[in-house]
Parts: sequence; C-alpha cells; structure tokens
Amino acid sequence: MTDLMNIQTIQEHPMGKTMITTGRGGTGKSTFSALCVRHLGDSPLLIDADPDQSLAALLGVDLAAENINSISDVLYKLQQPDAFSELGTMPLVHKMEYLVNLSCLYESEQFDLLTLGVKWTRGCYCQPNNTLQNIASSLAEGYRYTLLDAPAGLEHVNRRIMTRADDVFVLIDPSAKALRNAQRLTEIADTIGMTIGNLYLVGNYRFTEETEQSMEPVEGATYLGRVAHDEAVQTYDWEGRSLLELPKDSPAVLSVAAILQKAGYEVRQPVE
Repeated sequence: MTDLMNIQTIQEHPMGKTMITTGRGGTGKSTFSALCVRHLGDSPLLIDADPDQSLAALLGVDLAAENINSISDVLYKLQQPDAFSELGTMPLVHKMEYLVNLSCLYESEQFDLLTLGVKWTRGCYCQPNNTLQNIASSLAEGYRYTLLDAPAGLEHVNRRIMTRADDVFVLIDPSAKALRNAQRLTEIADTIGMTIGNLYLVGNYRFTEETEQSMEPVEGATYLGRVAHDEAVQTYDWEGRSLLELPKDSPAVLSVAAILQKAGYEVRQPVE
C-alpha cells in the first residue's frame, strides 16, 4: 500500500487536490473546513485528525449513532485478545484497511469522512498517525479534493501526517502570537521536508478592517481575507445543525466562498 508520506500519488491523480486547514486552538479551523465542504462539491474526502473530533458535529453527523468508529477506536480494539478473530492471520495493515473501509469511513452524498480519534494509549500517538498515513493516500486517489482538518498548533507537522499539500490554510486571530505560529509553520515545514504548494492565511471572525490593515506580513504566505462574523454559525453549532444548511446569504458562507475563489477554487456559489 502506498504510504501517505509519498503524497505524490494524490498529486498525480487527474483531479486530486490536497488541502490542510490548521491554526491555533479556537481560531475556527474546523468551522472553516465545514464551510469549505459546502463550496467544493464533488463529495470531498475529509480527514479529521483533531482529537477534539468536532468536524462531524459541525456537519450535522453523529458518528456514534451511525456506528462509525475512529481509527484510534479500531486500533484499540485490535489490541484486545481475540479481537476480530474472524480475520484470521491477516497482516495488521490489511486488517486495518479492511476495518477502516468497513466501519471508519462515513459516506454521504455531500462528503466522506475519516476520523483519527482521541489518543487511546499512553505515550506516543505514532501508531494511529502511521495507520492514517498508510491508508488515507489510497482512499484519496478516488477523490477530487482531500481536506485534512489538522490538530491545533504545529504538532501535526512534526507527526508528519502529511508531507505534501497543494494548499495550507492557516486560521489566525488578530494577535502577534497567531502570526508567529504561522511563520513557525513555514520554518518547521522546511526543516522536515514538507512540501507546500501555497500557504494561505485566513483571518477569523475577530478580525476587522482595521486589524487587517495593520497586520504584519508573513514571509511566504498570502492573506486571503477573513471569515465574516455570523451569529447563525454559533446557533447552528449549539443546536447540532449542519453548517451546510446555513442560508445562501449567510455572511460566513459568502466570505468563505470569496476566500476559496481567491485561492483559485471553483465554488458552487460564486461571489461577485
């Protein structure tokens, strides 16, 4: 099976494009990811690598009710005596590939979703990450878009969940710390050999025109604009409703469409 570290396989797919959303905790990266789904079309593959596992809820999906497991769930079960004994002496990687397709991949008309899950053992998170690396690239070859919702901070870069991405969207709040975080991402990526096609900065709803104008540039990154404040986003989240159901004239929906257009994407709902 192709390792995700050789993300070139996705690049060679005629229509494949790899996207990563990242940023400090609380900047709204999962909200941005969910709103991207609305505009991308073509039923993208979503990979929720954030242990908070908030992406499914933002899309109105109850994974437990759907009997969908995370990769960490399956790995934990595999450690138990006589677990999945019906699979016999099948190698672990083949067991995981089978079980991921059977019980970890949520499929719908609008998107498919794979979740890494919470840490299931003490110490290193390497085994779930490695399993994700080994499986996700094979899945991604069948999708026009693959979007990874990364953990908060920079840890996902060091974990090498992905080593190549067409576009990285860094969600930032109006603070010097957020900009330092974005700059540090470029430095770490270069150090470990991660290839990024485009690095984009996206301001969250706390940004204003004034803070946008006073923002210091980040070397190697392009600022695309801010996600507009929209009270309906918080309301939908509180009520457990999918952000895909937000009205067409939602400020958040329109602002994310404009951001994706600036990044060169064809969106379902173009903004003039």
